[in-house]
Amino acid sequence: MILHARLASNVVRKALFPKIPSVPGLKFSSRALATARSERLSINGREVSIPTGLFIDGKFVAAQGGDMFDTEDPATGKPLFSVAEGREEDVQIAVKAARHTFQTWKDTDPTYRAALLNKLADLMEKNADDLIAIECADTGKTPRQCSSLDLPGSIGTLRYYAGWADKINGLTSFNIPGTFSYTKREPVGVCGQIIPWNFPLLMFVWKIAPALATGNTVVIKSAEATPLSALKVCELIQEAGFPAGAVNLVSGYGKTVGSAIAHHMDVDKLAFTGSTATGRAVLKASAMSNLKKVTLELGGKSPNIVFPDADLEKAVEWSAWGINMNFGQTCHAGTRIYVHEDIYEKFLETYTTRMRAIKVGAPFEQGVDQGPQNSRMQYDKILGYIKAGVDEGATVHLGGKPIETTNGGYYIQPTIFTDVKPHMKIMREEIFGPVVTITKFKDESSVIEHANDTTYGLAAAVHTKDYERAVRVTGALRAGTTWVNMYNFVHWSIPFGGYKESGLGRECGEAVLENYTQTKAVYLNMGMSAPK
Repeated sequence: MILHARLASNVVRKALFPKIPSVPGLKFSSRALATARSERLSINGREVSIPTGLFIDGKFVAAQGGDMFDTEDPATGKPLFSVAEGREEDVQIAVKAARHTFQTWKDTDPTYRAALLNKLADLMEKNADDLIAIECADTGKTPRQCSSLDLPGSIGTLRYYAGWADKINGLTSFNIPGTFSYTKREPVGVCGQIIPWNFPLLMFVWKIAPALATGNTVVIKSAEATPLSALKVCELIQEAGFPAGAVNLVSGYGKTVGSAIAHHMDVDKLAFTGSTATGRAVLKASAMSNLKKVTLELGGKSPNIVFPDADLEKAVEWSAWGINMNFGQTCHAGTRIYVHEDIYEKFLETYTTRMRAIKVGAPFEQGVDQGPQNSRMQYDKILGYIKAGVDEGATVHLGGKPIETTNGGYYIQPTIFTDVKPHMKIMREEIFGPVVTITKFKDESSVIEHANDTTYGLAAAVHTKDYERAVRVTGALRAGTTWVNMYNFVHWSIPFGGYKESGLGRECGEAVLENYTQTKAVYLNMGMSAPK
């Protein structure tokens, strides 16, 4: 019998889709249950409904303390929406719900988990326009990026891991005389997950999909700057029919919610995406608590190398995308461009023309390529790095200034620095904005040395028509993702993660399944006698 996502037989449904009982003793205050609600938000003429509460045990509830916090519209700098502010007591309730549901969820038929993940993907497709509008308003992204990258990437990730749900297999062995042994891949348990503000929708799905597919339950914290798309997806999770407690979302701040998740003694696995500094704190929290399994996807300062035989026009276009994707607010942005001295002047001229053509403006404005930076904090940080570059003697070849608008907001000109030196802050620290440095190099060995001269190792790229060189140089670069004649392309089926201080473990692909399972070995005696 073939079991499809939409099973026809009610008998089969009941067997595969068991009802998971509610958590005994889980108590929300009457205030929390009474005040959790959805609010309407008008986004570019579109009315969307967004839950305001925390999502715990299958319900939207107010925070136990009753607090709310405002999100900010990066296009204007004004308040956008208010959501519940969780704290440690909310994390405690969420973990208890996740632990209870895990006891049943881990043993459900994998086709059940796959069907739910596919159902969620269906609902995201159905609600695509709302999700795109919410993501653009909350982050400052353009509809073009959300509709071509963030939403399709999220839906594709769900379907990919739905396909993996019933393929988590172990090994068997008759190689030891007198025994038969096998291994089992079992879910880890309750997974704490902390996601960043730059790709809130995509990172939410990147985290929950493999965890759920492998039989784990989740307590996830969204970034305080961009919590809205996660709340909307939780509404769809509820509609899809996931068991209460399978996914729990606690919105709030890192110092309260994030810290509570990281230190919790009943959280078995922790996945964090964000800054290297916070990643260190997360790893320390694991060591100080229950030694929970940790994966970290952290910062980058990625080199982008252009050799003299490269297709110049394509190298320019991909290098522009290397920084313009999400306006430089990506951990794998190609911020250090190295160009061979033979083509340096031509590349610089062509690249400058391309960057000058980028239209900066409000996310929903026609033809905009680059929207606002996500927050006042990020805006000030980027301008601080630009000032540091000037103070240390680098040349602002293009841009380098904020863009004032009548509506406010956090806009910065695409910026190119030349005359840079390896010791400068703009060459060593992650800027996370539309700022690149362009440096000339003489030979292959020297550019590899400069490219690897960083504490990070997330991504790197090589532009050349010589594929022997491409294989040789990508092999020498100390980075978890390398591209040849392209940049900033990441797919859910291919592992993603970094070397050195860019993190531990991998997201995406089959590799991430190792993070959410543990291996049990079983020996069966087939005639072996006890030692005497």
